[in-house]
Amino acid sequence: MNISLFKSGGLLLLTFLFSFSTFSQKKITSPRDSAGGKIGKTTISINYGSPSVKGRVIWGDLVPYGKVWRAGANEATTFTTDQLIKVEGKDLPAGTYGFFVIPGEKEWTIIFNRTAKQWGAYEYKEKDDVLRVTVKSQKSPGMNERLVYKINTNGFSLLWKNLEVPVSIK
Repeated sequence: MNISLFKSGGLLLLTFLFSFSTFSQKKITSPRDSAGGKIGKTTISINYGSPSVKGRVIWGDLVPYGKVWRAGANEATTFTTDQLIKVEGKDLPAGTYGFFVIPGEKEWTIIFNRTAKQWGAYEYKEKDDVLRVTVKSQKSPGMNERLVYKINTNGFSLLWKNLEVPVSIK
């Protein structure tokens, strides 16, 4: 038996295992997260990628004003309701939707799109919008390093950095 062949093969195996272990422990920079809850008898869930501020300018820079944004990171954010709801007074049937926004300095367009599964907003098509409403953003009660969604009895809010975008649901 050739011992040098075993040593080089064993070294190769150890290198592979170490590389695999290191790769599998890589931290996801924008991990998937979700928010869920009830508004009346309706169950709502929002699934999204949760990016961090990391010292960056978010509004108007990383997330430009006036352009469709996936309202999270990586895969498009999805919004699910198990019953017909009224979003800002307009009907949204039960279902799962791609959730997009068009940020503005004071007003935001909230978009529910029939194509739920897509990467980012790269394949977004306005013709697939089921509902669009306009809401006003406001200063958040505190700093939010990570993007989060919160569901409450009046609807839900997107919170990131120093901004809150509340959306009314009945």
